Amino acid sequence: MRNLTCYNDFHMNDNNSVAALPEPVMDDKGNKPESKSRLWIWIASLIILVALIGVGIFFLFRASPGTTAQIRDVFIIVMALVSLVIGVALVILIVQIASLINLIQNEVKPILKSTTDTVNTLKGTTDFLSQNFVDPVIKLNGSLAGLMKLLDLLKIIR
Repeated sequence: MRNLTCYNDFHMNDNNSVAALPEPVMDDKGNKPESKSRLWIWIASLIILVALIGVGIFFLFRASPGTTAQIRDVFIIVMALVSLVIGVALVILIVQIASLINLIQNEVKPILKSTTDTVNTLKGTTDFLSQNFVDPVIKLNGSLAGLMKLLDLLKIIR
């Protein structure tokens, strides 16, 4: 107990050398200002993109049918390429999901079974030790404490 008091006294006086970290800057809702400005940048970018699409559609309505047909053909080609890329991405995703399922079935399940067996063995060991070692020791210590108190009351042992 004495060592602990000395240790606490020593370290209580040494707190002056610890530098405090600055508090993070937050607005009144608890959000950082950077995240708020990023949100406004995303909103502004989305509004500009929608406005550009609207202007493009307006000029397409006013263009000649030949120009509109050419742009339509290019758009169809771009959509076909995007569909191809999405199809490849879906195939890769399905392969990754199959790999994950294989990993779970062949590696994680045996680990979980082994862990469950270990926990059950440990539970049995603690029950055995509790019944055959800890309980008798506690009873013996209680009996000895009672005997010591009785002897102390009878003034046989001080």
